[in-house]
Amino acid sequence: MSKSGKAKRRIAVVTTSRADYSHLYWPLRELAANPEIELGLIALGPHLSPEFGNTISEIGREGFPIKARIECLLSSDTDTGMAKTIGIAILSLADTLSAWRPDLMLLIADRYEMMAPACVALALRIPIAHIEGGEVSQGAIDDQVRNALTKLAHIHFTSTETARRRVIAMGEEPWRVHQAGAPSLDHLRRSKLLSRTDLEKRLSLKLASPSILAAWHPVTILRDTNAEADALFTALAQVPGQLIFVYPNTDAGSHALIERTRTLAAMRPDTHIFVNLDAVTYWSLLGQIDAMIGNSSSGIMEAASFALPVVNVGMRQQGRERARNILDVPADTAEIASALKRALTPAFRKKLHGMANPYGNGTAAKTIARILTSAPLDNLLIKQPAPLTDEPTR
Repeated sequence: MSKSGKAKRRIAVVTTSRADYSHLYWPLRELAANPEIELGLIALGPHLSPEFGNTISEIGREGFPIKARIECLLSSDTDTGMAKTIGIAILSLADTLSAWRPDLMLLIADRYEMMAPACVALALRIPIAHIEGGEVSQGAIDDQVRNALTKLAHIHFTSTETARRRVIAMGEEPWRVHQAGAPSLDHLRRSKLLSRTDLEKRLSLKLASPSILAAWHPVTILRDTNAEADALFTALAQVPGQLIFVYPNTDAGSHALIERTRTLAAMRPDTHIFVNLDAVTYWSLLGQIDAMIGNSSSGIMEAASFALPVVNVGMRQQGRERARNILDVPADTAEIASALKRALTPAFRKKLHGMANPYGNGTAAKTIARILTSAPLDNLLIKQPAPLTDEPTR
C-alpha cells in the first residue's frame, strides 16, 4: 500500500538489451523514486547472455527491482532463431505476468523481442505504454515491429511531433499520444559524463585523432542480412585513424558480423572492439570522437546532441527524421570512404555548430513518469475506432 492508503500502481518495464536499457534508465529512476509506484523490471534476451556482456549485472548494480529474468535468446545466427526466441519469451512471460499482474506495462522502441511481452499483455488484458512509436526505419523489420507495438499499445510517448502525428494517423486517439522526446537524451542533461582522461582510463585506450566510432547492425529486412556489410568493411579497412567498434544487435547475422569485426581488428592497426558500453561511457565517447559511421539509430537520434558528424550507410535507417549532421550514403565502398573523409573535415564540423536535435532536449523521463503515474486506468483498454473521412474506392 502507498502512503495515501491506496494500492500502489504496479508498473512493469521490459528491457531486452544494453540499447533499450540506456534509453529507459531515467524513466526507471523517476518511477523508482515515486512512493505510489510498485516498479518491476523484466529483463530478457541479450541481457542474460555472457556473449553480449551479461548486462543484467548492470541493472542489479543500479538497484532497480528485477521482477523476472527471462532466458530466451537462442545461440543462433538465423531468422528462425529470432522467431523461436519470441516463442520462448512468450511462454516464460505468460507465467511471470499472470503471477504478478501489473496495472501497466512499459515497452520501448522496435526490437523483435518486444513482440513477446506485447502479445502476452494483450491476452492478459494488461494495458501497454509504448515509447518511440511513429518513427520510420524501412531497412529493418523493426519498422513493422514498431507499428505493431503502436497498435497494441494504449498510451504512446513519441520522440518528435512528426512521430506523434503519424501515430494519430494510424488511428490512435490524440489524448493517448504524448510527445515526450527520446528518453536517451536525458543522459545529456542528467548524467555526469566522463572527462576525456577518465574516458580513456575506462576504455583502457588513448583516443587518437581522428577517432571514429563504428556501429553496424544486420539489415533485417533483407534475406541476406549482411549483404551491405562488404562495402562498409572494405571501406573501413582503408580509412586512416583510430577505429572503435561496438557490438551489433542480436539479430540474424550478428555472429557473422562479430567474426568479421574481429578479423578486421586483427589486420588493421588501432582498431578496438567493445562488447558492451554502459550509457554514461557511450555518451561520453560520443562527445570525444571525431565521427561516427554505420547504420545505428544512435547515429541518428543521439549523435546530433553533440553535433557529431555521422556517415549513415545503406538502407537500415531509411525514413528516419535526421538532423544536418547526417551524411547518407549507399552501401558503396567509394561513397562511404568519400563521405567519411568529408565528415572529418573542420569545415563540415563547423557547419554543425548550434544545431538542434529533433529528438528532444533531455526532459522525456519526467513526462513519461508523470503520465504513467497519473493516467486513469478505467476503460484504458477500450479504444474508439478512428473516424472514416472518405468513402472507400471501388
